[in-house]
Amino acid sequence: MTTLAKRAIGDELMDADDLPADTYAAVVRDLAQVNVVTMAARPTLAFLAAHTRPGGHYRLLDVGYGDGDMLRRIARWGARRGITFDLVGIDLNPRSEAAARADTPAAVAIDYRTGDYADLAGEHWDFIVSSLVAHHMTTDQLVAFLRFMAAHAQAGWLINDLHRHRFAYAGWPLLARLFGWHDIVRHDGHLSIARSYRPDEWQPLLSQAGVDARVFPAFPFRLCVSSR
Repeated sequence: MTTLAKRAIGDELMDADDLPADTYAAVVRDLAQVNVVTMAARPTLAFLAAHTRPGGHYRLLDVGYGDGDMLRRIARWGARRGITFDLVGIDLNPRSEAAARADTPAAVAIDYRTGDYADLAGEHWDFIVSSLVAHHMTTDQLVAFLRFMAAHAQAGWLINDLHRHRFAYAGWPLLARLFGWHDIVRHDGHLSIARSYRPDEWQPLLSQAGVDARVFPAFPFRLCVSSR
């Protein structure tokens, strides 16, 4: 039985190298629906609202974009407020680029790329954000990511991730069954909650990275880390 006292270690099924592209697309499409149901965009949009102004123009990088749903939400949010963005997504999995392009209307200008975020250090970024990515990283990878964001996000950065919480862990199978999400989403979502962090586990990571940041919860069962 999983106690959640410590972070779980395990591989998520969607990360398998041999997962067919159509299956991967179905999984990330369902994950985009999960994000709508769980109001995943709220902390990211609230962060941008606090750091932008109407009429402003900003360059934003989303690391690990999956289906591209967060970038599409940011594009719609900005358009309603008269805020424009150069939106760029980077994802290690080439299947993400194909899925995100297929699900993004041609009128929505988003630059989806495949590769390593570290290769984009030479480009100018006002904001760097990520959603549901931190718990996939090893400690060394996460420390490097924190340093990258602190060094290259000129206006601010945000990690939007899960909170390892008993209620979320117990409730996830019921929620996934209710909405009929893909079996891989059901499995990986449960594991993702168990792999995520608790508030007191972030400070050692920030100290190791030499980064001063704010750690805060967001409803429901999100744990975010942002530049001050």
